[in-house]
Amino acid sequence: MTHLQPFLAGVWEFLVGDDWRTALGVVLALALSAVLATTTIAAWWIMPPAVIGLLALSIHRATREASRHD
Repeated sequence: MTHLQPFLAGVWEFLVGDDWRTALGVVLALALSAVLATTTIAAWWIMPPAVIGLLALSIHRATREASRHD
């Protein structure tokens, strides 16, 4: 068990990193893609706008936080 905790902490840090909101957004977009893949609706179009939107929100949050520290 002593080796498992550092490993899981490393996996968590790799996947979530500094912004849990972006990680959650990616998971939600992947889940929506998986749900749509079971229908007749094309699922490929979910990820490009999700990535662009999540990137924009992440940059907005980062610049807002940086301006607070100045």
